[in-house]
Amino acid sequence: MAHILVTGAAGGIGGAIAEEFAAQGAFLTLVDRDPAALRRTRAHLGTPVATRAADLTDPDAPTAVVEAAWAEHGPVDILVNAAGVYPSLDMTDVDAPAWDRLFAVNLRAPVLATAAFARLATGHGRPGSVINITSGAAQRARPGGGPYASSKAALEMATRAAALELGAHGIRVNAVSPGFVLVASDCNPVSAEYAAAIGTNPLGRPGTPQDIARAVRWLAGPDASWITGEILRVDGGSSTGALHLPRIWQPDDTRATSSGPVPAAASAEGHIR
Repeated sequence: MAHILVTGAAGGIGGAIAEEFAAQGAFLTLVDRDPAALRRTRAHLGTPVATRAADLTDPDAPTAVVEAAWAEHGPVDILVNAAGVYPSLDMTDVDAPAWDRLFAVNLRAPVLATAAFARLATGHGRPGSVINITSGAAQRARPGGGPYASSKAALEMATRAAALELGAHGIRVNAVSPGFVLVASDCNPVSAEYAAAIGTNPLGRPGTPQDIARAVRWLAGPDASWITGEILRVDGGSSTGALHLPRIWQPDDTRATSSGPVPAAASAEGHIR
């Protein structure tokens, strides 16, 4: 039975990931800062589950939860760093405490948890798999999301760096980068208008936590055994381009030239505006 440790596991994407692995018969160690929510998740899963309440802004917590899970329940096979915070802050409004808390949870915690996991796995000669949950915001800035996007972009580079260093030890490190996912959050309320706009991706809908959980299960498992350092975009196609923007030119709006039709939007210098 695989032993899987999931942070941020009491709800949202982390909770869906826990449920996905539980359905596969795994033993789970679930980590979250909310003990009551952890108890509810444990009761809902109804499978072998250990829980540990931890505040990942504490610099010692990420290492401690990994070491405790390993010591109390045996070697961890898969580490999923799903804990994250999303304060809506403009780059001009962020202060040092908000920045430090954001990076403590979104970057420092997964990096330290991965380091602890890697030390234990290599010390015992065991392979392993790490999945970090990043965000499409790492590649596309949005108003009010700059600090968050910065933390997730840094986590994507940390994912690649860890994959490079740990591959020789049989430890794969990858990330799943969600697009807009409908997750209830008191700290990040989303208007219906915004949700509708995000649903204009090529697949025509926002994501669900289950969409992300299924991708995590696949990427962490044996079917992806030759994949490491990958950032898997699970975003309904949002990262492919801007579907809702108007065409640069219309198909019938052309001029004849010696080499064939040229878009009317091209200037005399030949540049598309």
